[in-house]
Amino acid sequence: MAGPLKTRVTELLGIRHPIIQGGMQNVGRARLAAAVSQAGGLGMLTALTFPTPRALADEIARCRALTSAPFAVNVSVFPTMRPPDYGAIVDVIADAGIDIVETAGTPEVREVWTMLQARGIRIIHKCTSVRHALSSQRHGVDMISIDGFECAGHPGEDDIPGLVLIPAAVDALEIPVIASGGIADARGLVAALALGAEAVNMGTRFCATQEAEIHDKVKAAYVANDERQTDLILRPFRNSARVGRNAVSQEVLARTSGDDPRFADVADLVSGQRGKALLESGDLDRGIYWASMAQGLIHDIPTCDALISRMMREARDIIAARLTGMLVGG
Repeated sequence: MAGPLKTRVTELLGIRHPIIQGGMQNVGRARLAAAVSQAGGLGMLTALTFPTPRALADEIARCRALTSAPFAVNVSVFPTMRPPDYGAIVDVIADAGIDIVETAGTPEVREVWTMLQARGIRIIHKCTSVRHALSSQRHGVDMISIDGFECAGHPGEDDIPGLVLIPAAVDALEIPVIASGGIADARGLVAALALGAEAVNMGTRFCATQEAEIHDKVKAAYVANDERQTDLILRPFRNSARVGRNAVSQEVLARTSGDDPRFADVADLVSGQRGKALLESGDLDRGIYWASMAQGLIHDIPTCDALISRMMREARDIIAARLTGMLVGG
């Protein structure tokens, strides 16, 4: 077993390794989260994957039965016709003794922060810009997960890649920064640490693991695809989303390429139910599915323990051998 790398994030979260599993809709379930935590990282359940707060409580119990290590819950706040009962979700999280929550979404997320902070729960907030990270720090979040343009999901509208965004966030913030977007191996981990981050958050890489409860054909697609095979959709609506390239994402781009695109023209294509059906069925043209540019760095489907152990072993080798070996003189 490779030795740990100690940072403020590992200390605050009580984890052995500075590796966090991203909160992913319809992917962040107990089996995956427990496997990541058991391997020394921080696993993450995704609250809105579950239809009711009671179902989330059951999944938390399932995860706790699989690991005694810390794990977190992701709570995202986005515009929707039927907003979830966030108060009930926070109550379930707090009553279960979960003390780490990752949040993301619109400014209305601040109401969730207030509820979490009242229950003594630490907050990792996901941002795509330094200005939003600074605002979040002022509102008392404990850590920032900064998402570079390479990421799956919503990269924001500034198009700043991690090589610039991560150190810019580190320079501006006092609280710890977690690097997210385009990271899939030890090289990305070491690079993020060199840029000043104190942990990494990986989503797409953890989708391509044995414990991820998605169809094997989806996992195989992550291995087969390279870094070019993503599409950035919904840009005209300032709700950009990076997804794996397939017939549906190409159709979304075609329907929104005119002078006056309307979301109604593509709403059926990007529905969450179609994306969930894709993950469950393995029909890669059923809907859209999240994929970062990091898929070009994914070449196998290991267990979470094998992946994290390999990353930590190779990270130590890079730091101790390759980088130290470049030093000249004393």
